[in-house]
Amino acid sequence: MWSDRALLCDLLEVTKDGEWGSDVPGPGLAEARVIRGTDFPAVRDGDYSAIPSRFIDVQLLERKRLQAGDILIETAGGSKGRPTGRTMLVTDDLLKCIGLPAVCASFARFLRPDPVKVVPEYLFWWLQEMYLTGHMEQHQVQHTGIARFQYTRFAERMWVPLPPRSHQVLVADTLRPLEQQIVVLHRMNQALEDMAQALFRSWFVDFEPVQAKAEGRHPKGMESETSALFPSRLVKSEMGEIPEGWKALPLDQIATFRNGLALQKYPPVDDRNLPVIKIAQLRRGSADDADLASADVPAEYVVRDGDILFSWSGSLLVSMWAGGAGALNQHLFKVTSASYPKWFYFLSCRNHLPEFQRIAQAKATTMGHIQRHHLTDALVAVPTAQLLKAANQLFEPLLGRWLSNALEARTLAQLRDSLLPKILSGEIQVRDAEAKLAAQA
Repeated sequence: MWSDRALLCDLLEVTKDGEWGSDVPGPGLAEARVIRGTDFPAVRDGDYSAIPSRFIDVQLLERKRLQAGDILIETAGGSKGRPTGRTMLVTDDLLKCIGLPAVCASFARFLRPDPVKVVPEYLFWWLQEMYLTGHMEQHQVQHTGIARFQYTRFAERMWVPLPPRSHQVLVADTLRPLEQQIVVLHRMNQALEDMAQALFRSWFVDFEPVQAKAEGRHPKGMESETSALFPSRLVKSEMGEIPEGWKALPLDQIATFRNGLALQKYPPVDDRNLPVIKIAQLRRGSADDADLASADVPAEYVVRDGDILFSWSGSLLVSMWAGGAGALNQHLFKVTSASYPKWFYFLSCRNHLPEFQRIAQAKATTMGHIQRHHLTDALVAVPTAQLLKAANQLFEPLLGRWLSNALEARTLAQLRDSLLPKILSGEIQVRDAEAKLAAQA
């Protein structure tokens, strides 16, 4: 629709490859945070915790230090279903929160748009659309097992449509609040998760209410009716001291751990398919780029929103799934229980996760893992049925709100991606898009 256009390379002030630096300090080195392609999804969601700190040559850092408005592009890595070329916008929030200078990693590069020629956020959203529609995949090549993005070829051949500057600004102003709302939801969920884990640990791991009552104190912040459900002394058990009247049970007795299938035995058929939920999908919380399997997998291996998934090899994770229906792949457990509430077995698994991760890391294999007997060896202090029922009034709403937020964030992301090409092209007016977003809110 837009008659004006320019080559991508002509819209940039500068572009440079990233750096990896050293893991130890040294002369002429300065500490910096290094953003990898694998960090892009979490960073877009407002989670900066996994960005590693490295030590970068001071002169290189001066030339390659990121600033707000820069666009990062992944130039190597990728996987089947997720090609290289993903992008990420550097924001003021990112730079303020990480507390150190930032660069992109060596398998990425940064693009610094010339703000006179193009609105940087508009260019970011255009690049997002190029990725979503597969235009970037055409510039990917495979070398020795590593997919690489031919950035120079891409930048010198891709014409960027340039609508009036007012439209570029409106595109950015319309999509930015939506992106920020997704960040707010993810950060709210992190707070909910931290709250649930802290309360679980206080009550069911450190037994703080019991300790308080043993010392003649009322448990801090606890209602009298709830306090009365806790005993006032600890007794010996096979897992050490636990509250009187409680039981020490193996993790695999409070929950069922169903291992996934080798889903190549269920190839996709016509349109009746399910995305395959593997470790990578669990880590990202999304099945958008997953392989497909037949929807005829047995019902017990179908994953649904709200299910608890546990990857027991490679990257050991325990998460509540909110990425839509899928098929459970091998190396993942779907965790359920007919006797205990979801929050109890979920947080019990989470409590033992650091121990399981240490076991996996100690394995002398390329992919560390745990075995079934480790679930038996992991003991859980199980309270009385009355206390579980009372605790359910606190924990169940926390998990329910978490799932609701996660589903809302997913819906907003889908809406954003569906509106993006129409907003960019001018097919729908920005005010119409704003109305759609307002209706979704």
